[in-house]
Amino acid sequence: MTEWGRGYLHLCTKKTEIILKIKNMEGNMFCYQCQEAAKGIGCTLKGVCGKNDTTARAMDLLLFVVRGVSIVSTALRKQEKMFDCKRVDSFVTDALFCTITNANFDEESILRRVEAGLQLRNELMAQAGQEGLALSQVDELTWNGTRTDYAEKAKLVGVLREPNEDLRSLKELLVYGLKGMAAYHEHAMRLGHSDETIHAFMQEALCRLAVETLSADDLVALVLRTGEVGVRTMALLDAANTGRYGHPEMTRVNIGVGKRPGILISGHDLRDLEDLLEQTEGTGIDVYTHSEMLPAHYYPAFKKYAHFVGNYGNAWWKQREEFAAFNGPIVFTTNCIVPPLKDASYKDRIFTGNSTGYPGCKHLETDAEGHKDFSEVIAMARQCQPPTELETGELIGGFAHNQVMQLADTVVGAVKSGAIRKFVVMAGCDGRMKSRDYYAEFAKALPKDTVILTAGCAKYKYNKLPLGDIQGIPRVLDAGQCNDSYSLALIALKLKEVFGLNDINELPIVYNIAWYEQKAVIVLLALLSLGVKQIHLGPTLPAFLSPGVLKVLVDTFGIGGISSVDEDLKRFGLLG
Repeated sequence: MTEWGRGYLHLCTKKTEIILKIKNMEGNMFCYQCQEAAKGIGCTLKGVCGKNDTTARAMDLLLFVVRGVSIVSTALRKQEKMFDCKRVDSFVTDALFCTITNANFDEESILRRVEAGLQLRNELMAQAGQEGLALSQVDELTWNGTRTDYAEKAKLVGVLREPNEDLRSLKELLVYGLKGMAAYHEHAMRLGHSDETIHAFMQEALCRLAVETLSADDLVALVLRTGEVGVRTMALLDAANTGRYGHPEMTRVNIGVGKRPGILISGHDLRDLEDLLEQTEGTGIDVYTHSEMLPAHYYPAFKKYAHFVGNYGNAWWKQREEFAAFNGPIVFTTNCIVPPLKDASYKDRIFTGNSTGYPGCKHLETDAEGHKDFSEVIAMARQCQPPTELETGELIGGFAHNQVMQLADTVVGAVKSGAIRKFVVMAGCDGRMKSRDYYAEFAKALPKDTVILTAGCAKYKYNKLPLGDIQGIPRVLDAGQCNDSYSLALIALKLKEVFGLNDINELPIVYNIAWYEQKAVIVLLALLSLGVKQIHLGPTLPAFLSPGVLKVLVDTFGIGGISSVDEDLKRFGLLG
């Protein structure tokens, strides 16, 4: 093992000692699912993301209930018994999605989901009883609490319920992968694309966590299987998006503002954007994207809307200052929410939808046909001032797999001639930690014969830098959202075919990926399932990796971290 690997293993051992102390602090929350976990170990008093301890424990209880529902649904499926699959699938997917980082801070909405889940579980159990099915007598099925019992029960069913550190690490890695998978599947479901085998896998995996005594090897196999299903999930979402809105194409996106009132929409839900654009057409109101919604401009179907003006601002973590300056209403279709400060001028202008929520903010419900009524948002926008201009100019993007394939001859020719020496995948997430400035500096320092492949909000660290092009090919090829990392995998596989290589790892591609939350986890597992090795994660490795699990990832897949820009340029073979 490298010196780097030994150093990280030592750090993980120290984390373990601290976690054991935390476990004895009865009643505290414990969450380490995101990159900003406090001190690189875990949040115990309040989440760095902003969620409070009671909301965190309510989410633990919801996941407990989801496991119970999944036990019964899996048993019914295995015996080929008919049940309300659509209701179960929607509940499990939504529950997993709403517990990812920065998605839902509304404790009451989480508790309502707990109640709905218990009712659903009991109905399924009654049906199983009528069918003569024997169910495991585990806590997830035998516990029937009320609101007065929730808080105490939640203390017993969180992350630290598993005493073995390596098993706990693998179980949480699995759950976080499932959360990311649920997010992507939910986006596809909103567009009428649902794969019952994906639902069945998610529920069976949750069932196995609850009813089986799984060894480390069992869990490793299940985690890798999660990656395989993750690839299928991202392919499903790609088909859903492109089937309805066309293939993303090279597009220049305005980052300035107009003179009319505007509505700002964030997140990943293209169905909500479609509804909003249709309902605002001809109203004198402009629509702008923020952060994760930027790639919507790349889809041909949305270009017919003249009032779809451009992208406003930067990555999600800058929203406090940018939302105040926007002046109009803000719509969250999915994560990422940064809790507004108490005196925030824009709090009353926030609307949430789908799996998101924030206390005191209006939640937009979805009707039976999947539509939302944005009339209240539109009425508010009419009373608001136009956005305050933050910047001017354009961004260029739209380099998903179909567009890059159309440029394949040019790209391959540039590689063969030596004009492009290496590709650097800098996909993933952005975040507020100062250490993430590394990615901007890394992009600036890359040799002029390298091209950045990106997807996700990590792009905001460098997509406005004047990095130029290589023979007309932009040096930053933006494929889109984090789920469009699937495009990057397809591009790599196509290059492998074109160059007649036997192994995807023989390609001149370096993976230097920034991660933040659980959608990035499923992308990582998907890449591992495709055989990609030597992936570097930053700005820190996940706090949920135990020493034993980290050793497996380092030894088997070459997973690594980052150091300094200069050292990494040398280590990745990007100099000379």
